[in-house]
Amino acid sequence: MALIGYARVSTDEQTTAGQLDALRAAGCTEIFEEKASGAFRARPELARALARIARGDTLVIWKLDRLGRSLAHLLEVIEDLRGCGCHFRCLTSPIDTASPHGTLVLQMLGAVAEYERSLIRERTRAGLAAAKARGRVGGNPKLKQGDAATAQRLADRQRQLYLL
Repeated sequence: MALIGYARVSTDEQTTAGQLDALRAAGCTEIFEEKASGAFRARPELARALARIARGDTLVIWKLDRLGRSLAHLLEVIEDLRGCGCHFRCLTSPIDTASPHGTLVLQMLGAVAEYERSLIRERTRAGLAAAKARGRVGGNPKLKQGDAATAQRLADRQRQLYLL
């Protein structure tokens, strides 16, 4: 039942020193450290941390935004951990999936995330309907024409943004 830490900063000018101190103080035996934007899901050290963690272990982070900027991505990672019999703990918020209280907080965040996704879908549909009423057709024109370079560029970008 190891505590595995994950620390991340976005730029080379930033330092993980404070996060590392907090993770060590919390009892983390192994810490994965990364300099990468939280907007990107494809982060090698996060992938290594998730591959390393075993049943009964806990992934520990200092602050939620260190794991990711998207609530949907946070919840996806945490659900994957739970599915593997692992736990998740955030040092600066009351989230610890090893406790009923922490799980409740996580479930409330999940409900808010689902609500947010519903609102986004609703706004997107309304925007598309308004554009259609004005005679505009959605989509990437070059992609619709079958431009291979555009398709490749979009596929490459998608691979950068998501863990596969």
